[in-house]
Amino acid sequence: METNILLESGTNELELLEFFVGDEDYGINIAKVEEIMTYREVTPMPNAPDEIEGLFMPRDKIITVVDLHKVLGKKLPEGNDGLLILCEFNGLDIAFHTTSVKGIQRISWSSIEKPPTVANNSQAGISTGIAKIEGRIIVILDFEKIISDLNSSASLDMSGMDHVESTRDTRFDTKIVIAEDSPFLNKLVVNAITDAGFHNIASFSNGLEAWNYISSFNDKGDDILDYIGLIVSDIEMPQMDGHRLTKLVKSDEVLKKIPVFLFSSLIDETMKRKGISVGADEQFSKPQIASLVQAIVRRVS
Repeated sequence: METNILLESGTNELELLEFFVGDEDYGINIAKVEEIMTYREVTPMPNAPDEIEGLFMPRDKIITVVDLHKVLGKKLPEGNDGLLILCEFNGLDIAFHTTSVKGIQRISWSSIEKPPTVANNSQAGISTGIAKIEGRIIVILDFEKIISDLNSSASLDMSGMDHVESTRDTRFDTKIVIAEDSPFLNKLVVNAITDAGFHNIASFSNGLEAWNYISSFNDKGDDILDYIGLIVSDIEMPQMDGHRLTKLVKSDEVLKKIPVFLFSSLIDETMKRKGISVGADEQFSKPQIASLVQAIVRRVS
C-alpha cells in the first residue's frame, strides 16, 4: 500500500490502519500492510493451532490466515464474513482475519502510550501501545508475538549463531543500548547479545526513554564511545520511533560518533532508504539475529 508517510524521514509519525475485531478497536502500522481483501475460504492445516484458520493462495502466493477473533477471544458478528489484512514481516506472509476496517489514521508516536501494566485479560502481553484518537482508544497489537506464540520458530532466527560461538567466553566492556518496545523481543535480543559476550547493556522499551538516557552523555566529548559504544533500535516504538531516535543521535555533534543499528521487521528497500537518510550505520531485518550479533562483534572488536 502506497502512503506518503513512507517517504518521510525522522518525523516520529506513522500511519495506523484502524480495524475492528468484534466490537473492539485495534491498530497496525500501515507499513506492515500489503493489502486488504474480502474474506475467502481457506484450506485447513492439519494439527495447526485453532487460531490458524488455514491457507489460501491469491496470485500464486501461499498465505497463512490467522483468526484474530480466536486470538483475542472475540466473536465475528453473524452475517459478517470479515476482512483479511495481508501483511509481510519477519519474512512471513500472513493474513489476519478481522471484522472490519475503519480507515487510516496519521498520528505521532508521541501520542502512543505503553499499555497499562495491570492489563490481565486475553490481550495481556500482546499489546505494544495504546493510541488515543478523537476520543477513541486504539490498541496496537504485538503481531510478532502473536505469530511467535503460534509458531515459536517465527520469533528470532538463531541460525548462524555458531559463527559467534567464539565470543561466548569473551567479556566485552562496550556499553550497548537496546531500544525495543516488545517485552518478548526485547528479552530475546538482550539474551542473544549477552550470550555473545556483552554484559554491559542498557535496555529500554521505547525510543524516548532510550534518547533520554543517551542524550545525558552528550557532555562526554571525544570520550563518548567509552560510555555508549553502540545503539540497537527497533523502528516501531511508542513515544519515539527508531528513525527519530537515529536522527536525533546523528544530529548531535558528540553523539553522532555512536554507531546506530536498526533491527526491525519493517526493513525493506523503502525502509532502508529511510534509515540511510537519518544516518543509520547498519540495518537488519528481523528475525535474523545472528547477522546483527556478528555485526556488533565486528564493530567493537
